Amino acid sequence: MSMKSRGIVICMTILVIASPFDRPYAAEGTDEQLLKYEATDLAAFVRNIVDANPTVKAARAAVDASTAYEAAAGRPIYNPELELEAEDADSKTRALGISQTLDWGGKRRARLTVAEAERRSVVADYSVVRWQVTVELLSALADYQTESEKSDLAAVRVEAMQDFAAVSRRRFDAGDISQIELDLAVLAYTQARMQLASAATGFAESKQAVTNMVLNAPENRWPEINVELAPPEIAQDAAQDLVMALPHVRAARLQVEVASARVSLRERERRVDPTLTLRGGKEDDETLVGVNVTIPLPIRNSFRHEVTAASAERRQAQQVLSDVSRRAYTRFLGAQERYRISQGAWQDWQETGDISLQSQGALLRRLWEAGELSTTDYLIQLRQTLDTEESALELRRAMWRAWFEWMTASGQIETWLGAGA
Repeated sequence: MSMKSRGIVICMTILVIASPFDRPYAAEGTDEQLLKYEATDLAAFVRNIVDANPTVKAARAAVDASTAYEAAAGRPIYNPELELEAEDADSKTRALGISQTLDWGGKRRARLTVAEAERRSVVADYSVVRWQVTVELLSALADYQTESEKSDLAAVRVEAMQDFAAVSRRRFDAGDISQIELDLAVLAYTQARMQLASAATGFAESKQAVTNMVLNAPENRWPEINVELAPPEIAQDAAQDLVMALPHVRAARLQVEVASARVSLRERERRVDPTLTLRGGKEDDETLVGVNVTIPLPIRNSFRHEVTAASAERRQAQQVLSDVSRRAYTRFLGAQERYRISQGAWQDWQETGDISLQSQGALLRRLWEAGELSTTDYLIQLRQTLDTEESALELRRAMWRAWFEWMTASGQIETWLGAGA
């Protein structure tokens, strides 16, 4: 075998053996239990990290606070007041009284309605926070896995280009290639080393992004994203129901309820509440018994501007709900389409792309052995092969991101996590 053929055999052997795409994307075999087990591992990991996330805990505390506020709103507004009177003058007077302001306008019931709607809105906001943290973690894991494999591929590229440069040096010394071809091989090796450094930087950044969210989980416990993805097709009528059940849409709808309840509260607050006082005592030898009713007069302030402001806030909440609902449905359709396209492209790659690359490697080897491929052409073909594999990694990452987006837009994140809606 010639030096020229030996060089290409070495390079292509490294490429084929070390390629990250010589393994199937899903778990080997058709064992459904294995797929479910791996999916559960990832879901359980994400669920545990999300539950322990400080942002999620803060949102959970907000739910607890809103629950307490709701309980407080259900309590009576006014406490009774105790009066004690003692007077020594021409006559000696001793009296004891108790007064109670009555919730004549139903303010307590209106306050409870507002607090209940606010609590449900905060619960919906809590779900939004959980989803955001979940997608952030999944995206970080996807980037970490992709950058890890890109770093491995960059190492393969360096090793292949190093061997190519070494073979080119020996062939140059033997007078088989020109100085230009040798320089081209050396430059290709140098460029591969720079790409390896860049890939290592990207890998370190992706690792840091995951570490920021999973401080207590060692790297060897981070799960791979290796799950069976759900099909993106959802019926039109089901899509509408899914969108309206999304937590941020539900939160916007509840804000309309809160605003409506506040209008009712402000209207009730305009109604005056009388104060009833019962008094009893003695003045010298005389027994005193009295009843007193006090009614505020809403003359200087009728509180009508508060009602006007609350009505405007309700109209604002209604417009926000309309906008949020429209955007959520548009996002759902866009996420579904992107997921369908990326998933289809990835399936095409699995069925034909990986096989084509390995076939390309075998063809290049035969051409080198036959002396029908020049040094420049070989370098172009080798780079194209490696670049295509790197593009496949980016395609897989894009598919994962589209999956995360679609699961969020269709409201299936919590179902996938196994935590309920």
